[in-house]
Amino acid sequence: MDTLNIIDCILVILSIVMLWKGADWLVDSASEIAHSLNVSDLIIGLTVVAFGTSAPEFAVTISAAFTGQTDISIGNVIGSNIFNLGFILGGTAIIRPIVTSEKLFNRDGLFLLFTTALIFFLFFGFDGASPDDSFTIFEGMLLFSLLVGYIAFLFIKKDPPEEVHPHNANWKSYAYFFIGLFLIVYGGHLMVKHASIVAHAMGVSDWVIAVTIVAAGTSAPEFATSISAALKGRHGIALGNLIGSDLFNLLGVLGLAGMINPTLIDGDIYNSVFLLVLMVGLTLLMIRTNWRISRKEGALLVGINLVRWYFDFAS
Repeated sequence: MDTLNIIDCILVILSIVMLWKGADWLVDSASEIAHSLNVSDLIIGLTVVAFGTSAPEFAVTISAAFTGQTDISIGNVIGSNIFNLGFILGGTAIIRPIVTSEKLFNRDGLFLLFTTALIFFLFFGFDGASPDDSFTIFEGMLLFSLLVGYIAFLFIKKDPPEEVHPHNANWKSYAYFFIGLFLIVYGGHLMVKHASIVAHAMGVSDWVIAVTIVAAGTSAPEFATSISAALKGRHGIALGNLIGSDLFNLLGVLGLAGMINPTLIDGDIYNSVFLLVLMVGLTLLMIRTNWRISRKEGALLVGINLVRWYFDFAS
């Protein structure tokens, strides 16, 4: 291995350290901020934390929309959401079962299912994939308006904290929050860049790198944050982060992409969007069952994503 690849390997290791330390600071400071604002961990997880950890997907998708790469723009959002509900939620539950709640199911979970089904309808209508399917400016505006309304609703009808946090937020809490957010976002960027270089040096193809390293790297902030939150017992942040990220991707990122560059919908993504609808439905069923996502259910979610990857490679 030459000197360049050794440096790349060191930077990959550094990126992992940045992700985990950043997530640790982000979760602790977010809990303190939630208590000071008199809102629950779940609200903070669904909004501020989720939007911050979705920054890589936002950057990739909006950049692709501006340059007319609509397949990447839409595919990144759908693929990231499947990855969130499969590997990240499933992997987090395997490490530590996640406690859910009736409010999460009735309000946020059902809204995610409605949003995913709405996007499936906007893309394909009732007649399935066809050559004239399109995503218009109006539809992009509709999605973005739903996001604004949802956030407003959460903070108007805010939930009180689940428990009294031992520390109130101060200037250090906000500093650690933004430092932690920077570390996980930039750490994810470093991981994608330098892991791809190492993989190339080992003879791995661009396609394999795209569906593994890039997919995992852009979702690394969600993964690090959710696992750190679950291990600390902050289940509201752990699950709220993933559901909130999925909603932000679908309504905010995809909505903006539609307003920037309306496009025809490639029929090849029909199966992926349909799979996402099924994944959201299955996740809701798991949330509702005994009000927890168990290790076995987490393993099932991970298994579904592995099967999906297998068929991606096979095709």
